[in-house]
Amino acid sequence: MRVLVVGSGAREHALAWCLAGSPSVSEVLAAPGNPGIEQVAEAFPDVAADDIDALSGLAERRGVDLTVVGPEAPLVAGLADRFAERGLPVFGPTASAARLEGSKAFAKALCERHGIPAARSWACTEVNQAFDALDRLHGPYVVKADGLAAGKGVTVTASLREAQEAARDSLVGRAFGEAGATVLIEEHLEGEEVSAMALTDGAVVAPLALAQDFKRALDGDRGPNTGGMGAYSPLPHLDAETGAAIDDILRRTVRALLDEGIDYRGVVYAGLMLTADGPKVLEYNCRFGDPETQVLLPRLATDLGAAVAACAAADGSLTGATPAWSDDACVGVVLASGGYPGPFQTGFDVEGLPEAASQPGVQVFHAGTLRRGGRVVTAGGRVLTVVARGPDLAAARASAYAASSTIRFDGMGFRHDIASAAAAAAGVPV
Repeated sequence: MRVLVVGSGAREHALAWCLAGSPSVSEVLAAPGNPGIEQVAEAFPDVAADDIDALSGLAERRGVDLTVVGPEAPLVAGLADRFAERGLPVFGPTASAARLEGSKAFAKALCERHGIPAARSWACTEVNQAFDALDRLHGPYVVKADGLAAGKGVTVTASLREAQEAARDSLVGRAFGEAGATVLIEEHLEGEEVSAMALTDGAVVAPLALAQDFKRALDGDRGPNTGGMGAYSPLPHLDAETGAAIDDILRRTVRALLDEGIDYRGVVYAGLMLTADGPKVLEYNCRFGDPETQVLLPRLATDLGAAVAACAAADGSLTGATPAWSDDACVGVVLASGGYPGPFQTGFDVEGLPEAASQPGVQVFHAGTLRRGGRVVTAGGRVLTVVARGPDLAAARASAYAASSTIRFDGMGFRHDIASAAAAAAGVPV
């Protein structure tokens, strides 16, 4: 089948790369794509990821059999609905189902209605409501913009005053536009974070391998939150009981949506905190995680194309296409522009890409890059995800950092501790 991948980041590069190697896929197209995606797919840089009319027109003109959507914004805007109206198969939830990510208040209310373990929270549309909710807590305080805010709508602080300012900035100052017209005041949970994803055809739920990402900008989980500075998979320290509880949360989430008349197809992502009382939901996404996808797909031992097609098909079933995984480990290191996630400059030449990609077990997934005059230049905050596969986490992270060291661009920054604690906990020197 001919598959169209929507998006231009490292997650979409990983999807395009994996689909290009799927036995069920004959050709991969991408819109808008990036210089890395162009190596494995035909890219259409003039078709934006949020231009639903242009995307559906492209799918029709090129006889696309399935469209796989990477980013959340077009799904929340109704891409899957528009494609369905035109008889175009798509992997991704409808706008109604994508509220799972598009509205944090909706997601937490769903958890409350169906008894899914989650952090306590209060949805507030006025400052005095937010202040009252904050007074119920003892800190640290969590303030979240309800809607999509490009990963910048979350404040976690030990200071009540800073939390109040964050709520006021969102509700009164409209720091995040309409995305912050409602804020969620949330209980701060203690524990270790885990990224859990599952494919679903609306009934069958197939959990994917677990991953852990690193959201803080600096080593030791310091600095501001980012879109993710690296990830690894699998999680060797996780026991079977916890894994089963995580799978149960994913299945209960899809069942809760179905009970409310919402047919959810695609991938459901749950960001979880492993608390003393078991895993609890921090957030949901309606798409593959980034950078988690980059460390999961190199471990996939089955046909991704067949699995996503089964999710999208009206009469399809995941029962015969559930994913299986290699025992190998994967570690991904994000190389970022200087200053990210704050202000940063772009347009710097990226050097050393061929040397990095030529190393055994290494894939370099492009995120914020452009091709200019035959050169690859930086074009975003997160520029590349350098991923390495190895027999264990220590070997994989050593290869990922060795490959990263061959890449250069002005201002390049990255964390040095991705997967170090997990590898050490597994008893492997790092």
